Amino acid sequence: MIYLLSSSFYDGVENLPMIEFAATVDNVDLSSYDILLFTSQNAVSILNEINPTWLDLPCIAIGSQTAKKIKQLGGLVAGVSESYYASSLSQMIKEKFANKKILYIRPKEIASDALLSLKDHGIDIDNIIIYETKCKNYTISHKPKKGAVIIVTSPSTIKCFVENFGSFEGYKVVAIGDTTAAALPVDTNFVIASKPLISECIKHAKEI
Repeated sequence: MIYLLSSSFYDGVENLPMIEFAATVDNVDLSSYDILLFTSQNAVSILNEINPTWLDLPCIAIGSQTAKKIKQLGGLVAGVSESYYASSLSQMIKEKFANKKILYIRPKEIASDALLSLKDHGIDIDNIIIYETKCKNYTISHKPKKGAVIIVTSPSTIKCFVENFGSFEGYKVVAIGDTTAAALPVDTNFVIASKPLISECIKHAKEI
């Protein structure tokens, strides 16, 4: 059995979402910005509920799925980093958007401060926390059976899995990327997907 610790639906896997999202603000003033920066689909969806006028501004996205969400809601993608890593996105911003006033729409917890440090490199960028993640609570009856393959998609999903079920002992784990893998407990049996995509994680899980 393959368990995906996300609410994203894919054929052939069992969903066991570990986190839930809650907005932290009820209004965002976008009037003084030239362009918006998103690093997750959740940020796009939540801002769309809070202030639909975001559609008037071009957007920068990390990853194809975030870019896809922007387009689905009617937004304009001015730049997208396919590497999925904040360091690469930071470099793209320095090269292409250095003359823009940017608002980074972000969650409370982030895996890297590379985007926040852009201000130190002369980029006119502000940030606003519009949502936070919380662990979902499960009973022990939801715990995957030993020998299952667990797909982890973020450090937060790892933290919440451990809070709910204790450890990854007895499981094989597929991590979506290096940052996520680094958050796994020591001695976890894991592999890292060749590309930071859930579809690639599932491919690896089926090969295990």
